[in-house]
Amino acid sequence: MKEALRYLNNAKEILRNIPIEEGTYTDIKPVREAFGTAYLAVLEAINGSLMQKGLIKKELPLSVDAYRKALQKHIAIHNGKLMREFEMLYDTLHIAGYYRGLLYNVDIVKAAFKAAKAFIEKMD
Repeated sequence: MKEALRYLNNAKEILRNIPIEEGTYTDIKPVREAFGTAYLAVLEAINGSLMQKGLIKKELPLSVDAYRKALQKHIAIHNGKLMREFEMLYDTLHIAGYYRGLLYNVDIVKAAFKAAKAFIEKMD
């Protein structure tokens, strides 16, 4: 979990250096970078949890679909809520935040990072 939190802290550090005007980040490129790093934090948390369950590095997922399958099989066997949280984080952090660059409101970004941290803590 340390590594996942390190990634998340790195993402927050990126945000600290971006100018804010009227509640929005003024430079979208580093915001997208921060979202990408936060998404990697979520994946690192899942990797850590999978390795605690006995998987070796070679067996870790390599795609979002493989992460979904691994979560269902090893972590969220009877926990649909955890799967929904992963899907929300995938859509928010990776797709809307990083890939499309649609999120730049400070409050929305903070809420997304808070949700990522909560998910990471559940992986421990």
